[in-house]
Amino acid sequence: MSTFHKLSIKNIIQETASAVSIVFNVPENLKTNFSFKAGQYLTLKTEIEGEEIRRAYSICSSPESGELKVAIKAVENGIFSTYATSQLKVGDTLEVHEPEGNFILNPAKTKNYIGFAAGSGITPVLSMIKAVLEQEPSSSFTLIYGNKSAEETIFKSELETLSEEYTSRFNLHYVFSKQNVEGSLFGRIDNAFTNYFVKNIYKNWPFETAFLCGPEEMIKTVSATLKDNGFKDSQILFELFTASIDEESVSQIKDGETEVTVLLDDEEFSFTMKQTDDILASALRNDIDAPYSCQGGVCSSCLGKVTEGKAIMSKNSILTDAEVSDGFILTCQAHPTTSKISIDYDDV
Repeated sequence: MSTFHKLSIKNIIQETASAVSIVFNVPENLKTNFSFKAGQYLTLKTEIEGEEIRRAYSICSSPESGELKVAIKAVENGIFSTYATSQLKVGDTLEVHEPEGNFILNPAKTKNYIGFAAGSGITPVLSMIKAVLEQEPSSSFTLIYGNKSAEETIFKSELETLSEEYTSRFNLHYVFSKQNVEGSLFGRIDNAFTNYFVKNIYKNWPFETAFLCGPEEMIKTVSATLKDNGFKDSQILFELFTASIDEESVSQIKDGETEVTVLLDDEEFSFTMKQTDDILASALRNDIDAPYSCQGGVCSSCLGKVTEGKAIMSKNSILTDAEVSDGFILTCQAHPTTSKISIDYDDV
C-alpha cells in the first residue's frame, strides 16, 4: 500500500553550494509511521509545473535522534532536486511516504563496519555511522568517502565532529578527485585504494560488514576487490545511484501486446499494454495508483511479483537471482514477454 502523509518543512540547511538537508515536522500521531532503520529512504512527492514528481532520498539522521532529515543534491536537469535546492522554504509542505528500503543496518553488540561512499551516497551511510556510534558502544565504523573537493563534501563538518568525539571508534578518510588536500588521498575510490585500506591500513581489523553507496562503477569495483580480500557476498551491502541497462535483456523485448492483471490493495485491475512499454508506466496510464519512486531501477519501491506469465527487466542491480526466480520484478523496468501476465503488488 502506498502511504503518503503531508509533512511541513521544519528547517533547511545549506550543506554545500549544491546540496541542502531538509528536516521535517512529524506530528505526534505520525511518529510511529515515520520510525525508521538506519539506511532507509523517504519518497517525496509534489507537483511541479502541473506534473506530479516523486523522488527517493535517503534519511541521514539517526533512528534515535527524533529527527526526520534527508539530504538533496542538485543534479543537472533534475526537476525535483533543482526545485528542492532552490525553491523550497521552511513551512512548505511535501507529501512524504513512510520509510522504505532494505539497505539497512542491523545493530549488533560488537562489530567492525567499513563504508565506501561517494558524493551524496553519504546520506544513508551517515545514518548508519550515527546509529553504530550511539547504539553499539563496542563497535567501530571506518569510512572512506570520495568527492571532487573538500568544498563539495556533504556533511564534512558533521563527520569531523563525530571523528573527534569518537576517536577510537570512528575512522574517517577522504578521497578527492580534483583537489589535493593534506591528510587526504587524491584520486577516485578504486581497486588500489580499496586494497590500500583493507590490506594495509586496516589489515589487522576484522571487518564483518561493508556498506557501499554511490555510482555503479565504484560499487562494482569495491565489491569485487572486497571479495578478492575474503569478503562474502552476504557481508557486502550496497545501494546504487543509477543502474546500467542490461543490453541482453533489452534485446529480448519484442513488439506485441499483453493482457495484464494487477492486484493492488486487495483490488484487481485489468488492462492491455504493449510489450515495449514497462509495466509500471502502463499501470499509471490506466489510473492505477501503483507504488513507485525513482523509476530508475534502484530503489525497489515499485516491487511486484509475477504470479502468471513472464517478464524481463531492462535494468536490475538490486534483486538477487533467488528473488528473480521467485517472480519478483522491478515493475518500472519490467516488460512482459507473454500474452498474459499477473502482477501482485501486495505479496512483496
